[in-house]
Amino acid sequence: MNDLHSVKNLWFEFECINSALVKSVIGILMLMLSADVSAAELNLSGSRPNIIFVLTDDQGMGDLSGQGNTILRTPNIDAFAEQSKRFTDFQVSPTCAPSRAAIMSGRRPFEVGVTHTIKQRERMALDVITFPQALQSAGYTTGLFGKWHLGDESAYLPQNRGFDEVLMLGGGGIGQYKYGDFKANLENPYFDNVLLHNDTIVKTKGFCTDVFFDSALAWVNKQRKANKPFFAYIPLNAPHGPMYAPESYKRRFLEQGYDETTAARYGMIENIDDNMGRMMKMLGDWELLDNTLVIFITDNGMSMAPINKSGEMIYPFNAGMKGRKNSPWEGGTHVPSFWYWKGVLTPAEDINSLAAHIDLYRTFVDLAGAKIPDSKLPPNGHSLVPLLENADTKWVDRKLFIHKGRWGDGLKSQITRGESKYAGAAVRTEKWRLVMSLVSNKVEYFLSDITVDPGETSNLANMYPEIVNELSAAYDQWWDSTKKYLVNENRPNVTPEMQPMSVKYQQQLKSKGIPDWTPDI
Repeated sequence: MNDLHSVKNLWFEFECINSALVKSVIGILMLMLSADVSAAELNLSGSRPNIIFVLTDDQGMGDLSGQGNTILRTPNIDAFAEQSKRFTDFQVSPTCAPSRAAIMSGRRPFEVGVTHTIKQRERMALDVITFPQALQSAGYTTGLFGKWHLGDESAYLPQNRGFDEVLMLGGGGIGQYKYGDFKANLENPYFDNVLLHNDTIVKTKGFCTDVFFDSALAWVNKQRKANKPFFAYIPLNAPHGPMYAPESYKRRFLEQGYDETTAARYGMIENIDDNMGRMMKMLGDWELLDNTLVIFITDNGMSMAPINKSGEMIYPFNAGMKGRKNSPWEGGTHVPSFWYWKGVLTPAEDINSLAAHIDLYRTFVDLAGAKIPDSKLPPNGHSLVPLLENADTKWVDRKLFIHKGRWGDGLKSQITRGESKYAGAAVRTEKWRLVMSLVSNKVEYFLSDITVDPGETSNLANMYPEIVNELSAAYDQWWDSTKKYLVNENRPNVTPEMQPMSVKYQQQLKSKGIPDWTPDI
């Protein structure tokens, strides 16, 4: 018995025993150890917590009042962050589906075939065995409530990739009928949506974010009552466009003179904040927080139009970072990452080591005491458990390769993959960020020392040519290695009515209709 978590586990084992003496002894041990949680020698591998993972869409570091945004109010997430361990340098991909692919596979998105968010290039390679599948093999039940965005054909659906319970939208966004969502969601985007619940398409009631949280909480409560360890994944579509929010969340912004788009986007974020607060309260009421790890992360950098306030144009607050969604700069890939586990993780502690989305796979498997499945595409990130145990753990420096993808889509990019090699690319290490751009068919390099210049204001490429050469050479090698993984390139266009969810909708409509559905919370 050498740590607080072990004592807590013992308490759970004995809580059904009607022995005041046993409970008193264990209670004293808990008080002694909790007096200095930071001094406890944690051993989190195989500790088997429940895990709740909230992932928001297109919300940047600057989209929180606790990070300095003076327009927004996010008191619940701010309080959550204050009580959490915080990865101060957490990196993801520049856009939605690539980040989700990296999370589920533990590999860089190009290495599992994901190079875009549309046109069938968002489908995660079927050779991937996901970490939810690994958790299932270790006795966890798993649920997804929100945005999957890794393929909508049957073999690609989360129901067949490790999730026991699923409530999801189609494609990459509610109302994106052209790219795979249900046509019915064009009528009232983000409200009363048609969604896929396990194998049945259903009609829900209410604002989408509320529905996803309600559904997740109802499911969590069932697992609590069944005494089953669980993994709940809540990948929201908010605050991704189009911008819609309940009128009550927009009102304050509109009354202050902000434009409709700003009011709706910030309203979506404040709604997320309220749901986070409600979720944490319910977890506390259910006495789940002692054995549940709750995580809040976003999928890429901020995506927001300039703010119009009473005719004055204001650039949205981005926490001092350069770039935003779909860019290779820090503002495109550096996101908040807050980890809370009551009485186990040291509160209000920063972890400054470089971490990334590809690390989540091994982290969750490590915590669950599961095995890494044999796979043609095994995860290649690192478990973050040592850093969760001790923020000062010596951490391996490494190179993270970033590219915005989206080449040759006929929309914003007409160039081929080969031509886009240096168009929107970057390499990150603990100290450096090298951004590569293609300007007039010439490669330009921008090197920043992130440890002293997180805003990427000074180009040090000419001062440190050896660093530029080292990082660019490593990038070239990685880029060439990804070609064999690009299984989704040159896929034919799919018309909206032939998208998998549209076909399924029409078939079900004819056979049994579309039932109403609400979570039993």
